[in-house]
Amino acid sequence: MIPVLALARRPRLVRAAVRVWTGGVFALARGILRLRVREQGLENKHLDSPCIYVCNHQSTWETLAFNQLVPDVCIIAKHELRRIPIFGWFLEHSPMILIDRSGGGRALAGMITQAREEAAKGRSILIFPEGTRVGVNDRCEFQPGLIALYRKLGLPIVPVAHNAGHVWRRDVKTGGTITVAYFPAIPPGLPGAEVSAQVEALLNVEKDHLPPCTALSDNAK
Repeated sequence: MIPVLALARRPRLVRAAVRVWTGGVFALARGILRLRVREQGLENKHLDSPCIYVCNHQSTWETLAFNQLVPDVCIIAKHELRRIPIFGWFLEHSPMILIDRSGGGRALAGMITQAREEAAKGRSILIFPEGTRVGVNDRCEFQPGLIALYRKLGLPIVPVAHNAGHVWRRDVKTGGTITVAYFPAIPPGLPGAEVSAQVEALLNVEKDHLPPCTALSDNAK
């Protein structure tokens, strides 16, 4: 697939190819592992207007899955992921926003500029505010990039919690049903510290209240 995409680096075509590729990955996961996805709070998804999706980070699953859950989403990811064969190429050319975490204020300013450009095109932004993968039973303070985006973009925040880390681990993938829950949007214009504390508390608590991944559901897709 990569040689074909190298001849046609139009962002829309590359994003479409990414969705086909990730769709194939999850089709195999459904067929081989019986891995399913259940979505809750669908009424809270902003598919008709841009927003900032804020999601907990437990595995690579959510980075792949959002290409299916929210078509045309713009994902903010760490620059190091470019080194992963095939996957890194897709991230770089999707296009997504890849951040060099050692870049300090310059990297933060670049992230905001790129995110503003993508939002102006009607694309929602996805950020993992923990900044790195966090164990399913662990807690982590959020990085400042979330509130910088919230203040500069003037978009609502849609918190998203999932429990993929129980079944999609670094060393092994198992069957079950991953639950992804969308929560009511937080409107723009609120104090940054208040929003950060609200989202951090929500995600840290709600991810532990999701249904167990081991229980398959007839309604899971």
